[in-house]
Amino acid sequence: MGLVHDLRRVVVAVELHGGDFAARHGMHATDVRALIALLDRERAGQQATPGWLAAHLGISSASATALVDRMESAGLVERARHDTDRRKITIAVSGDARELGWSFFGPLIDGVLAVTREFSADELDTVRRFLGSVAHAVDRAAPGQES
Repeated sequence: MGLVHDLRRVVVAVELHGGDFAARHGMHATDVRALIALLDRERAGQQATPGWLAAHLGISSASATALVDRMESAGLVERARHDTDRRKITIAVSGDARELGWSFFGPLIDGVLAVTREFSADELDTVRRFLGSVAHAVDRAAPGQES
């Protein structure tokens, strides 16, 4: 159980950090979750649509539209036409939002990267496997998922 408690402590600390970021910049917690989801989607080399964002965040299409409208008005995201299907709209994190996020989360990221330098490549591979398995277990335990 010690590892479970350690993971919970990290998750709560990161959540609090994200909540602080949201509060300082007049955002909702969902805005921060959306920005993270959009950045992850981009890192995977895929475009994000409002429908994808709604499904990913577990919100209705109407809520996703309101979310994207609010975030676009705040300069956090930009809408564009899909590369291959011009009828679709894509959403991407704006350059300003990236700078804002980096200015706040950069020290946290730098701290984590410094910690990784204390471990060998093999140890980090083990940590990656462990965290991947934990993420999979969390996904399986989510409401509506089979265990």
